[in-house]
Amino acid sequence: MKKQALRIGIGLAVLTLFLLHGIGWLQLALVQKLELWSYDHRLLQSMAGGVDDRIVIVDIDEKSLAEVGRWPWSRNKVARMVDQLFDHYGVAAVGFDVVFAEPDTSSGLKELETLARGPLSMDDGFKKVVNQHRGRLDYDALLASRFKGRPLVLGYYFANEVGGKSRTSGLLPPPVLTRDAFSGGTATIPIKTGYGANIPVLQRAARIGGHFNPDPDNDGVTRRVPMLQQYQGNYYESLSLALLRAMFGQPEIVPGFPAGKAAMLEWLQVADLRIPVDSSATALIPYRGYQRSFQYISAADILHGTAPKKIMEGAIVLVGTTAPGLMDLRSTPVSAVYAGVEIHANMIAGILDNNIKHAPAYAQGAELASLIVGGMLLVLLLPFLGPLWSLALTVSLLTVAGVINYLAWRSGLVLPLASQMLMFPTLYAFNASYGFLVESRTKRQITGLFGQYVPPHIVGTMSKDPARFTMEAEEREMTVLFTDVVGFTSISEALSPKELALFMNEYLTAMTAIIYEHGGTVDKYIGDAIMAFWGAPLHDPDHALHAVQAALAMRKRMVTLQQEMTEQGFPKIKIGIGINSGQMRVGNMGSRFRVAYTVMGDAVNLSSRLEALTRQYDTWIIAGQQTQKTVPGYIWRELDLVRVKGKNEPVYIYEPCGTEITLVKQHTNDITMFNNMVAAYRSQEWDAAETMLQELIDHKPEQQLYQLYQLYLARILQYRNDPPPPEWDGVCTFTTK
Repeated sequence: MKKQALRIGIGLAVLTLFLLHGIGWLQLALVQKLELWSYDHRLLQSMAGGVDDRIVIVDIDEKSLAEVGRWPWSRNKVARMVDQLFDHYGVAAVGFDVVFAEPDTSSGLKELETLARGPLSMDDGFKKVVNQHRGRLDYDALLASRFKGRPLVLGYYFANEVGGKSRTSGLLPPPVLTRDAFSGGTATIPIKTGYGANIPVLQRAARIGGHFNPDPDNDGVTRRVPMLQQYQGNYYESLSLALLRAMFGQPEIVPGFPAGKAAMLEWLQVADLRIPVDSSATALIPYRGYQRSFQYISAADILHGTAPKKIMEGAIVLVGTTAPGLMDLRSTPVSAVYAGVEIHANMIAGILDNNIKHAPAYAQGAELASLIVGGMLLVLLLPFLGPLWSLALTVSLLTVAGVINYLAWRSGLVLPLASQMLMFPTLYAFNASYGFLVESRTKRQITGLFGQYVPPHIVGTMSKDPARFTMEAEEREMTVLFTDVVGFTSISEALSPKELALFMNEYLTAMTAIIYEHGGTVDKYIGDAIMAFWGAPLHDPDHALHAVQAALAMRKRMVTLQQEMTEQGFPKIKIGIGINSGQMRVGNMGSRFRVAYTVMGDAVNLSSRLEALTRQYDTWIIAGQQTQKTVPGYIWRELDLVRVKGKNEPVYIYEPCGTEITLVKQHTNDITMFNNMVAAYRSQEWDAAETMLQELIDHKPEQQLYQLYQLYLARILQYRNDPPPPEWDGVCTFTTK
């Protein structure tokens, strides 16, 4: 025993490490990642499959956008769709996985009322006509009238603001539970500080509302849905739960606590339906299968009345979107790109079928018991067993743990598995002393793992000291770049599959080469889009500078690339590039089917939003303020102060124009004048701003700049006629993704 004291001591240290993880005092990233992977594997192997015809998704898809128009649609069209669903198709209930966040002024009623109060205030005939048509032109009131008396649910979202500031918009529906509802036990439901809800006239008219907040795990994959969210001491239900309650006449929600145990929340009771939840009222999503496990009907077909009535009659309807431009796509265990609206459909089906898995509080105790029993057997016996018996003991313990976990899963319980699956082999590997083999393979693994992401010369640098590099998730200050082809859908439709493949290969090869030349890491290709980042896996203190240099080089390369492609018969293309810097999580993330070295975080999402804004400002490149601050020696055109979709804090956006030493004086003067114009615009000095814009236009700018100048001239004209409120901060808010 004394001879084996060191091995037993190290084995006990390993066991202690896993026990600390099991009780939550220590977080082992590898165990967490493996636990998520094992859960995904069990889920994929046990999915029911098939198509559930009880729930229909009315899809605001690309066909709908092409036939009806860009989203958001005018509310009179939505009202017509609601009438179609209930009156023509006879659906059971409707839930909107979208937010009607702003009033609809597209009918022109506001302008008519302004005339009636102003220039035409003395014209009684005009005012009479306006009053006669007000009901027809007030689209919000029209839609609200279609909501009343129908089992219809409006979606909204909660948010937590950085720094404790809370931002709210719209009107929340009444809460479903108050603080007193959990007096019989304990619940740890997260507190939210802000929300984005529907305009009051619509929410008051609707029967009920439900939040559609995702609850992704650390790897960005959505495996669960918060059935309740807490705001100012009250509790609000999810969209899936609200839609079921609306269909059943709004029965009460009763929190469930097991009798005779520590009273932790374990389920929610709604009529005769029991929904298993954890102490934070979060339920695991019972994915039925891969995407399109439910009927999808184009919203355009509902409006036109061409959808099959047999499919729709008596169905529970979710109105959502799969159009890529509307950005309601999630990463899930069943697909890296999955429609968010179908997550709600899975939850509704799971509640109705009573097949939601449960991860109760006592699952932690089962995990600790398995670790202690199995771990002590291995720690005390392996030092004295030969290789064959050591392997047999380890495999036997793994088999027992796996069988118990499998039987629990079949009965609806989710027990932790990863800690045992990792600790038992770890103890065996240590006692078998094959650590040297692991160490010798590390260098080859670096080349194999990172070679697909980064330039060869960076891989070579990493392989010289592989111990410094890891694919495990970590947080770093980095810069991310998004770019894609403007109007790619119309371009792809004009090309044959073979031509499209050749077109994409030439374009992506040229852009990737520039990213590599500037030390960037290609994260992924998303159709015609490229996502790249700087600052990992190698630390790069000049990550923002290198990203800006790459963006400018990409724009320059597009000039010659367009000429080359035109000579081959391809259409002329333009790209949009978004750049942003900030704190990001980088590492190997994914599922059983796909693992990728990628970055995640708010700064990444903002970069994607900035790329989308290049269409609004008719520019090639838009960078965030953090990037602009970090890159010295460049001239920047300040484009605007904006509030993008999904982000409440406004951000300054800039266009990099070139270095201070390369730009000609006239160009520099024009940029300075434009920046001064923006400052005057925000100060509501309309005359000064317009004068500077007219002078810039007199300089005969290129078409891109001309469009930008016209954008601000239009805004100035609008604000002259309809001045902003006194508290106006100059922010331009974008409500679409």
